[in-house]
Amino acid sequence: MPRQIFNWTFSDVVRLLKDNHFSLNHVEGSHYFYVGNYNKKFRQVCVPFHGVKALDPKTMKGIINQSGIPKEKWFNAG
Repeated sequence: MPRQIFNWTFSDVVRLLKDNHFSLNHVEGSHYFYVGNYNKKFRQVCVPFHGVKALDPKTMKGIINQSGIPKEKWFNAG
């Protein structure tokens, strides 16, 4: 079953980013910053960590935009 925008956790996001060759750059408080290249373009993605709670849909949209990874790839993952 395809993923939806409202059921992503921190671990799910990190797994997909790592599968697309992003790596942890640094941590500031509860925000983890991942860097990588997607479509020959440098990207930095900020992922908030707040336990096992699902990420807010607006936050998830921001993560998708920052990563440059197409929505279809996010929602057909896992």
